Amino acid sequence: MSLAPRAVLVHRTTEYEELLARHGTHGQAAFFLSARGRSVDAVRERHERTRAALAEVAGAVPLTWRQTRVERADLDRFLFGPEDVVVVVGQDGLVANAAKYLTGQPVIGIDADPGRNPGVLVRHRPDRARRLLPNAAGAGATVDELTMVEAVTDDAQRLLALNEIYVGPPGHQTARYTLGLDGTDVPPEPQASSGVLVGTGTGATGWLRSLWEQRSSTLALPAPADARLAWFVREAWPSPTTGTTRVEGLLDAGRGLRLTAESDRLVAFGDGVESDALELTWGQTIHLAVATSRLRLVH
Repeated sequence: MSLAPRAVLVHRTTEYEELLARHGTHGQAAFFLSARGRSVDAVRERHERTRAALAEVAGAVPLTWRQTRVERADLDRFLFGPEDVVVVVGQDGLVANAAKYLTGQPVIGIDADPGRNPGVLVRHRPDRARRLLPNAAGAGATVDELTMVEAVTDDAQRLLALNEIYVGPPGHQTARYTLGLDGTDVPPEPQASSGVLVGTGTGATGWLRSLWEQRSSTLALPAPADARLAWFVREAWPSPTTGTTRVEGLLDAGRGLRLTAESDRLVAFGDGVESDALELTWGQTIHLAVATSRLRLVH
């Protein structure tokens, strides 16, 4: 017998809950914010909207299904199953946080606070969950297959991301490395910079786009479903031993970017989650390319 579908509701701690955890009571939190010219009321209202959205989605889960909840901080310890339908209730970034732990499960993005989120990944209002859930569990579910980026080190550490992967110094120091491209006879270039960003078409709506606009790049950024990546070197520094001829480009499927560390410590992390980072030391190489897995985001 096959298992009934399981709805996995992914959420995150709200700002109001974080304030209560820090200050103990609503009154103390209100005093803390008022001393800084802010009101706790707006923060509490956002909290209540988020919790109401989570409750509405939970109530829309079919009675024959199983359901569970997982907080963002626990995603790396949660075991997703093949029969799961993942429902992310929150912001666009929460979908990216969950994506790296999935293996093809359909994902429904629910905007918990419409008007405050761009809605690129959390495309639906809570009241649509009752219709979306049964459809997502069916074989004919309509989904967008969103490209992801993968980083693999020479000692087999692996990292997945939906938006982008950053490779660079953990602080404000200069990263030193050699940068090479697959499928070219041009030798790798030694570089000194504040890091390298490799991202997808989904990431092209965020950090990647800011770099693209900042340098007035003429690259055609990929769309979310395109099987290619864009990459940028941040603040490359020219010197007698480091170059700046390779500072941006596109990577089609089957091509990748190689960085070999020439610093004491470099880190690689995806989608802004620094707590889940790979570490590189002198001589280690990391390879970044289009991932074989994709995020299946329900229409």
